[in-house]
Amino acid sequence: MNILIVTPYEYNTSPPQRFRIEQWMPYLESQGVKCTFSPFMTPSLRKVLYSRGHFLVKSWQMITAFMKRLMTAHQGKSYDIIYLCREACLAGPAVAERIMAWTGVPIVYDFDDALFHRYISPFNSFFSLLKFSGKTATLCRIASHVIVGNRYLYEYATRHNKCVTIVPTTIDTVKYKLVEKIRSESPLVVGWTGSQSSTRYLPLLYPILQALSRRYPLMFLAVGARQFTIPGVKIEVKDWNPETEVEDLTRMDIGVMPLPDEGWAKGKCGLKLLQYMALGIPPVASPVGINTEIIQDGVNGFLASTEEEWVRKLSRLFQDRDLRQRMGLESRKTVEERYSSLSNDAEEKCPALRQLLHCFCDKL
Repeated sequence: MNILIVTPYEYNTSPPQRFRIEQWMPYLESQGVKCTFSPFMTPSLRKVLYSRGHFLVKSWQMITAFMKRLMTAHQGKSYDIIYLCREACLAGPAVAERIMAWTGVPIVYDFDDALFHRYISPFNSFFSLLKFSGKTATLCRIASHVIVGNRYLYEYATRHNKCVTIVPTTIDTVKYKLVEKIRSESPLVVGWTGSQSSTRYLPLLYPILQALSRRYPLMFLAVGARQFTIPGVKIEVKDWNPETEVEDLTRMDIGVMPLPDEGWAKGKCGLKLLQYMALGIPPVASPVGINTEIIQDGVNGFLASTEEEWVRKLSRLFQDRDLRQRMGLESRKTVEERYSSLSNDAEEKCPALRQLLHCFCDKL
């Protein structure tokens, strides 16, 4: 089997790609599947895309990447399957994807965000207007099979394609080892990890962290965010680095995932929760979307809606070391039983991989 893997971002730089296809590539290749990785993003575009301004440079780099993508689309006929992650281009209508469909090669389309809702990036508001949220429906229609990360996305995808499979995001529980958090020294570390786009949810935590800082010694660790300050709160911001990601996360005593109750947030597949939980870090999250499926409130973490509820439940974790440890162990158990990719004997033991392979083989 010869698969063309079409992604918006470079290898090992984007969570959706890393956890939904890249982590499986070594296994697929060990089984005789040839994987050709084709990103839209280029190193030169990445250097300017997430900085403010540079409109002309960004425009030129985007046009260059788009033309290269059109060439790749024509070459799709040389493959048995085209695996399309999210979208072929970071902006514009489904031109490249339609060309891929015209080659007659089956397209397996995978998305794990509510891309059908309009999202305006704080760094590239103009280019966000070129995102064409309606493109997701087109991609669902032209695909031979659609893979989604949760029930909310499934309900949308099935309006446009009858062949839809839910494949949850999974964690490599060999790489993400259990770290028992039994220390009692201060300050405790409340942690968050995410991308530049998801930093817009951090202000939801500001009053909560300020209230907690008045009661307890704490430090807020934000991995993957830009520098920011919260009056009265000790903060450390770290750049995301794939080489140190697990090590950075293990510093956290409690992991948080705040979300507003809105369409885009409902499409989230809970990756940061699973990362915390795989390491035995008890999570606290908003009861939005798949968070309510991953977390059993009071068992393997806490769900919190209001600021008062956030402060109260985080305070319980601050005050009770044994509770943090128990919830951390339950968190790890949840990941092992339901969201583990398992590096060893993956196909036999991992339902997500079996589902993914079925989506591929069913189209040959």
